[in-house]
Amino acid sequence: MKEYLHVRSDVAEALRLQRPVIVLESTIIAHGLPRPQNVTVALQAEEEARSLGAVPATVGILEGRIVIGLDPGQIERLGTEEGVLKVSRRDFAYALAGGRTGATTVCGTMMVARLAGIRVFATGGIGGVHRGAERSLDISADLLELARTPVIVVSAGAKAILDLSGTLEFLETRGVPVIGYRTDRFPAFYSADSGLPLDLVADSPEQVAAVYRVQRSLGLEQGLLVANPVPKEHEIPRATMEGYIGTALAELERAGVRGKQVTPFLLSKVLELSGGRSLDSNIALLLNNVRLACRIAAALA
Repeated sequence: MKEYLHVRSDVAEALRLQRPVIVLESTIIAHGLPRPQNVTVALQAEEEARSLGAVPATVGILEGRIVIGLDPGQIERLGTEEGVLKVSRRDFAYALAGGRTGATTVCGTMMVARLAGIRVFATGGIGGVHRGAERSLDISADLLELARTPVIVVSAGAKAILDLSGTLEFLETRGVPVIGYRTDRFPAFYSADSGLPLDLVADSPEQVAAVYRVQRSLGLEQGLLVANPVPKEHEIPRATMEGYIGTALAELERAGVRGKQVTPFLLSKVLELSGGRSLDSNIALLLNNVRLACRIAAALA
């Protein structure tokens, strides 16, 4: 793998000395947030991690090389360049063989974290079972990656546009622990409570770290999903969000959008319908997840 992998020097040093490191995805930069907030928020997330004593490693692919620890110029490039490939598990070989530039999804970032030996990953929300998946079979590769890659993923649940009940059922079937952080309800991304109960709850970063250590001691292959609700002052009520999502889904059907473009299309429509509130909420929950991920990484270090 060495010919395809570049680890920034401070990330490599922190890993060697067993200091706190968190990994960050780049799809949120290239395909998730609108410009120019995408680059600003990515850099803000890194600064937030550093302020808490963790080394941030944003992952991306540049000219066919996996970069673990993008520098500010590289982050700017992924946030402004056209034609950046969205890289999940199925796309890695294609991107590397073709010398492409790409942004890693939750699934792709988990893969890279495992290669580098980074145990904690902060993201906004994971992908999951899409609404209508009984017809489309549209289920995110993020869920399968959680079932086979031992990385702690801190998120505000799954994206609200998804079938959240189906997503939890899929994770349960695959043996993935979903731990509510100081909550017994599964968050719905922009909203703190989806109405779906969680059986597993942790009240401290140390508890999460302890569960992860036992998983590894038992040789279990699954990752660990930490469901961290959006801060109350930044949440959008679930009923309000469902109205936006219903309208966005109707427009999706009319537009005939499929595959990887479904999530960006729906998030863009929700942003428009909410008058920008969804963007403010998205940024707040991402930074909240970065803070928790840093504390978990410190508990593991």
